[in-house]
Amino acid sequence: MDIYKQIEALKIVPVVKLNKADDAAPLAEALIEGGLPVAEITLRTDAAEDSIRTLSGSFPQMLVGAGTVVNVSQAERSVKAGAKFIVSPGFSSAVTKFAVERGIPIFPGVCTPTEIMVALEFGLKVVKFFPAKQYGGLATIKALAAPFPEIRFMPTGGVNAENLPEYLSSDKVIACGGSWMVKESLISAHSFCEITRLTKEAVALASRV
Repeated sequence: MDIYKQIEALKIVPVVKLNKADDAAPLAEALIEGGLPVAEITLRTDAAEDSIRTLSGSFPQMLVGAGTVVNVSQAERSVKAGAKFIVSPGFSSAVTKFAVERGIPIFPGVCTPTEIMVALEFGLKVVKFFPAKQYGGLATIKALAAPFPEIRFMPTGGVNAENLPEYLSSDKVIACGGSWMVKESLISAHSFCEITRLTKEAVALASRV
């Protein structure tokens, strides 16, 4: 099963900010126990690269990606550390070219028709819609999908347990990115049992759509 299909089957991609690489392993265990063996590790901390390396090396059942990738150097280091997919907050032709040439799944951030057209020029069929809440949520996704029927979206930004079912109800949405079950405060407090509980709730919610 290719990575896009894996993500579609999982329906949710936890967006994780790790301040300490030592928290990567217990976080992975919490997500796996919660039934969601996937994580987008954002490159917003110095611990991100080591965290990706830990997850990809010690938890082969986890689908590990790198998020907030804004340049080719970050993309290269993330892939070397073991990231299996790349997520960007916006559209970078350089980062997208790097990923496409190497066959690495990439979810570039878009919120306009112009960006979608550039994504299509690279042969992409899936993009990240970010920040989803601020740019109109599902209504905007449907409007953008109308002239581009071949494109699907991974909305991220403001996605939570309340609006998850609405997003997943659309066939234009491949999955949702969210951090409500892996909040930075929960990780810092080592509240991994709570992360497991919230993850189980999210998985159950998604399964009913």
